[in-house]
Amino acid sequence: MNDLHINISIESSFYCKDPESTELGKKIVQVGIELMDQLGYEAFTFKKLGVEINSNESSIYRYFESKHAFLVYLVNWYWSWIEYKLVFATANIVSAEERLKKSIELLTEEVKEDSSFTFINEVLLCKIINTESSKAYYTIDVDKENEKGFYKTYKRVVQRVCDFVLEVNPQFKYPHMLISTIIEGAHHQNYFSKHLPALTDVEEGKNNIVEFYLKLTKSVLSL
Repeated sequence: MNDLHINISIESSFYCKDPESTELGKKIVQVGIELMDQLGYEAFTFKKLGVEINSNESSIYRYFESKHAFLVYLVNWYWSWIEYKLVFATANIVSAEERLKKSIELLTEEVKEDSSFTFINEVLLCKIINTESSKAYYTIDVDKENEKGFYKTYKRVVQRVCDFVLEVNPQFKYPHMLISTIIEGAHHQNYFSKHLPALTDVEEGKNNIVEFYLKLTKSVLSL
């Protein structure tokens, strides 16, 4: 997998100009991730990003109409990447239980950089997803943006894993609640482990988050 260079296809509604179409666009995304990770979403601005990439602020607006649009783009890129990993990881697994187990592991494990995508640092992007992604949909315009399809990549990932849940237990009534809880909960636990450790049971060097959600899934589905 790491010897390949794969393109993640992001719909044109998420940008003004495709950032992957130019070196400047790729630099905007690459350095934008680094800067948002350093500063946080609130303090991040296109003006500061322009200084970092030695370009005019106006050049960034040619690609993204706002920093909210930039965050939505990053969220969609991340979930498109996760979907690609899910498809790749489960393609040759026959057992429904094993497909579900592999999916939960992938959704909750520590992210490592993927050299298949040269201009995206997935580790930093995952940190942004853990801390900032809720700001993409906790917004006054969430219903309008949902109608435009802003969150369908995330929903598609949830649905894919829900399908595995229902293969394992067709009578289970709450597959979407289970999978979205696992995803959002894993984000919180990763954040807590680094900043508010009293709120979690993560131990250094152990995959406690993965283990917890695998046990939770098994218990809830009565496996």
